[in-house]
Amino acid sequence: MKQSIFERHGGFAQIRRIVSAFYDRVLDEPILARHFAGLNMAKLIDHQAKFITQVTGGPAAFTDEQLQRAHSRLGITMREFALMADLLVETLEDFALPADDIAAVDQAFRQRETFIVARRD
Repeated sequence: MKQSIFERHGGFAQIRRIVSAFYDRVLDEPILARHFAGLNMAKLIDHQAKFITQVTGGPAAFTDEQLQRAHSRLGITMREFALMADLLVETLEDFALPADDIAAVDQAFRQRETFIVARRD
């Protein structure tokens, strides 16, 4: 049986490191950082690591309804979502994931756009 991206790249501990580095990038972007002001970043990183675990084939599951409910009040725009996706790809590249794995994660992430984006810009 073929290993998942999650398994090939170190499981949850490595995913958590990737997500932590990802949020370092996110918080450096003023148009994104405003969404995270006052949040408990350790808790958010843990939650996002579980989401990335799911999109890499690991043992976590979020429904589309949960994603939509969690993001509906945030007013995330298409531009912001695209920037987040680009930063995720850059972070995965920094962690030396193969291009095929990066493309698969990017695709899985972007497929959820309609449940995360609240405003078309």
